[in-house]
Amino acid sequence: MSQTHAKENVIIYAEPDRCLACHSCELACAVAHGDGHDIISAVAAHLPLHARNQVVSVDGATMPMQCRQCEDAPCTMVCPTGSCRQANGQIEIVEQQCIGCKLCVMVCPFGAITVRSEAKLGPSSITNRGVAKKCDLCSDWRAANGKADPACVEACPTKAIKMVDLIAYRDALRLARARELAQAHRSLRISL
Repeated sequence: MSQTHAKENVIIYAEPDRCLACHSCELACAVAHGDGHDIISAVAAHLPLHARNQVVSVDGATMPMQCRQCEDAPCTMVCPTGSCRQANGQIEIVEQQCIGCKLCVMVCPFGAITVRSEAKLGPSSITNRGVAKKCDLCSDWRAANGKADPACVEACPTKAIKMVDLIAYRDALRLARARELAQAHRSLRISL
């Protein structure tokens, strides 16, 4: 009896040995989510640009950290409004439904979610209007600009960051290991 399974979420994969800690991925992410503003226009208008990833250095390794697009995402389990949800091959946040309760922030094992307001608040505002933000694989930016890869992947000068389809990744890994085993067996056969 076969069961139908949803396709696994794609992920952003980073190779720490190739990361230069140049923060180009952070800058590209911030611009991609900057409501159409580039760096110059955002600075000129005093608009904040916020990256949804963060380059982290620890124990001699450096790499960007962002949402891992978990298959059984804790953020989706605790969200009281259902704004954190599994959809379209990723974990997405429906910002219009988010109440900024920060439960998703507290349970994310990677520290990849922030809650902030991007709205201009007047003196009579009764709330901060903060909503959860995290890596969305630049879905809107890619659609608007005809791009295949997220901004961070495109901006990385060493190609340390890749968007990975896990089925293709596993297929490549199996092929590489099979090649190694085949070579080992050939070597063993020759020596016997």
